[in-house]
Amino acid sequence: MRSKIVAGNWKMNKNVAESKALAEGLVSELNGVSLDNTRVIVSPTFVNLTTVLAATEGSAVEVAAQNMHQEASGAYTGEISADMLTSVGIKSVILGHSERREYFGEDEALLAKKTDAALANGLEVIYCFGEVKEEREANIQEKVVAEQISGALFHLDAAAWSNIVLAYEPVWAIGTGLTASAEQAQEMHAFIRGFVADKYGAEVAENVSILYGGSCKPSNAEEIFSKPDVDGGLIGGASLVAADFAAVIKAI
Repeated sequence: MRSKIVAGNWKMNKNVAESKALAEGLVSELNGVSLDNTRVIVSPTFVNLTTVLAATEGSAVEVAAQNMHQEASGAYTGEISADMLTSVGIKSVILGHSERREYFGEDEALLAKKTDAALANGLEVIYCFGEVKEEREANIQEKVVAEQISGALFHLDAAAWSNIVLAYEPVWAIGTGLTASAEQAQEMHAFIRGFVADKYGAEVAENVSILYGGSCKPSNAEEIFSKPDVDGGLIGGASLVAADFAAVIKAI
């Protein structure tokens, strides 16, 4: 049975004291809440990973990194390797976020290398993908999503998919005030699951968690999460306030 997952991507927000307070606030908000088959993940900046790990120790809250470099070591000033992440206790990493694609030029060829490096070091990959507004308006969103998934992940063997989480993020619905309807989210998630099934079979497809990431917040989380192929969310702005993020988590 695939897990429900609600992951908070804090992006380039919160200094060390603020990250500690936010993590502790979330743990407090979730105290006594039955999470059943639901995983809760937060993803602070690199410099705050160990602080948040300490603040969430002993709780149900997991900590993921927002990115990593594809090489094991070397002259890559400012970069962080998979081994560095695992050495401080990180077990998951977000790859392919739309902001990494747009601002840093990351493509599927690079993301395939990053995915391989992450998996080789025992890291779970939360792989992000999704279409921009022009692609949605041209009705080519399924083609775009298929290429983003296959280009970075379809070289993997079926066993590797036990450490893959998919995160569909319609870029046109991130920070724009627009939100995909629950029906639009379900339609795309069903397509994604079917696309994975065509390549790897029904068992792999039914066991992979597919998250929705596009302006999901307390007011719409319950409706979106109610859809059969939506297994949770990758939350941006709403994850930066403990009470709001807890409300999204409870909605699942």
